[in-house]
Amino acid sequence: MNKKILSLFFLLLPLTATAQQFTAVYPRSEVKAATKWARHNAPWSKGFTKGSPGVVNMAEFRNQYAKDSTQWNALFRWLQTTDLQALPKGKHPIPGTSLTASVQDDVNRPLAERGSESHRKKVDFQFVVSGTEGFALLDHDASTRPNCAYDEKKDVIHYDYDASKAWVFATKAPHFNIFFPGDWHVAKVLTKKKDQHFRVIVVKMKYMD
Repeated sequence: MNKKILSLFFLLLPLTATAQQFTAVYPRSEVKAATKWARHNAPWSKGFTKGSPGVVNMAEFRNQYAKDSTQWNALFRWLQTTDLQALPKGKHPIPGTSLTASVQDDVNRPLAERGSESHRKKVDFQFVVSGTEGFALLDHDASTRPNCAYDEKKDVIHYDYDASKAWVFATKAPHFNIFFPGDWHVAKVLTKKKDQHFRVIVVKMKYMD
């Protein structure tokens, strides 16, 4: 376990979880500043009250928000003003943006039945609207290799990994997770809940270099 990363992310609790799988490591001063930024008047929320952060690297989020707040503000405004339970499954363009929300009603399954992924150009925003969705973050040291070529059009690549070293966690509605490039993750993973059904809204945001 990377103790440096572990110690940095403990500073973000309870807004974020802690895992050695996060790869974007920031100086302690930036982590503290991001924690304060997230907690005090939450500049990113812009009146968004329907949910709150689950697993989020707040230092990375703060950095991305500062580089292009427009897309984030539009996303949270759309989430706040849209009846998310009434939306039909499928793709929904977010007005005034190039963003598309994917509404998914699905069921969690064992980790071995789910594929891993990461992205290079996009940020993977996942808001659990109802139920509880299971996720996993992969330990890079225990991930053996990509098991396919990078798909530039879909901006995705998949990995083989040691499941025993993956960090599996449950995200209960209404919380959102944000996976940045380098956060190798698995979605729709079996939880300990009796009901494995959930609704999630997935939006791919542009990652700002």
